[in-house]
Amino acid sequence: MIKRISFLTVFAITFLVLLSGCKSDQTTKTLRLGHSLDTQHPVHKAMVILGEKLVEKSKGKLKVTIYPSGQLGGERECLELLQIGSLDITKVSAAVLENFIPEYKVFSVPYMFRDKAHTFSVFDSEIGENLLLKGEKFRLRGLTFYDAGSRSFYMKENPIKSPSDLKGKKIRVQKSNMAVAMVNDLGGSPTPISWGELYTALQQGVVDGAENNPPSFYTSKHYEVCKFYSLDEHTAVPDVLLIGTDTWGRLNDQEKKWLQEAVEESKIAQRKLWAASETESLEAVKKAGVTVIYPDKKPFEEQTKGILELFKDDVAMKSLILSIKNQQ
Repeated sequence: MIKRISFLTVFAITFLVLLSGCKSDQTTKTLRLGHSLDTQHPVHKAMVILGEKLVEKSKGKLKVTIYPSGQLGGERECLELLQIGSLDITKVSAAVLENFIPEYKVFSVPYMFRDKAHTFSVFDSEIGENLLLKGEKFRLRGLTFYDAGSRSFYMKENPIKSPSDLKGKKIRVQKSNMAVAMVNDLGGSPTPISWGELYTALQQGVVDGAENNPPSFYTSKHYEVCKFYSLDEHTAVPDVLLIGTDTWGRLNDQEKKWLQEAVEESKIAQRKLWAASETESLEAVKKAGVTVIYPDKKPFEEQTKGILELFKDDVAMKSLILSIKNQQ
């Protein structure tokens, strides 16, 4: 569990306390959902659908108020708020959860999934359900996986056509040991930087490039700085919708059912929104002057196979990886 509560978290708690008078009345219970994404992002749009479905199913007895665009802080701050019960629901990248739940490292293993159908099959299977519940001892209960596409490299000046093009390049990665290991294996220099600081870091040359999915590359406006986008699609790290266990425990069985049904419908809608957003984002960055490259993925896959050696003595992780590989 994160021990240090940041100043921003304290500020956000104060803000939420001021809102507590509006939190509920005798007929309506309101869940507070905070996240750091732009309101044009397909995950945010899915959360809006979640809220609409929840009101519809509960006939107004249960609803969601969304605080987007980092109003309550970044992913770290929202997780802290969730853990102490001052926020009800948030969204974080599965890579962030590696710091709590070791099994989540599996999503950051390069080329773990065969294709999109295989990815969704794993998310929706017993494997995915078990992973969503792994964080309960940290007061974090997973509700669903939202599609976050595949992550690829984008650069300011040097197009990435093969792993050798990454040699010596400073690449921004999430605060994930697996992401660091992957970039190291490809010959780059992994540099963890928070998402909110990345645009400036790219502008100032603190890093030479980064890696993310097409909608995030577009909505972040990183394409204004980085003019080469290489779709090597090395990892498919999902977003995870989480509810605090304190909040979950305060919901009765009927409220839990309404919420789970609304979440499921938002997940289905989000996948369609994501697919459309990927297409639109790639078209938009091309129009903005970005060169999109489609490199041969095989050399990237071969050069990162050594990451599996990190789990050679980890029976649980080896079993999880095998289960995912065998999932139909």
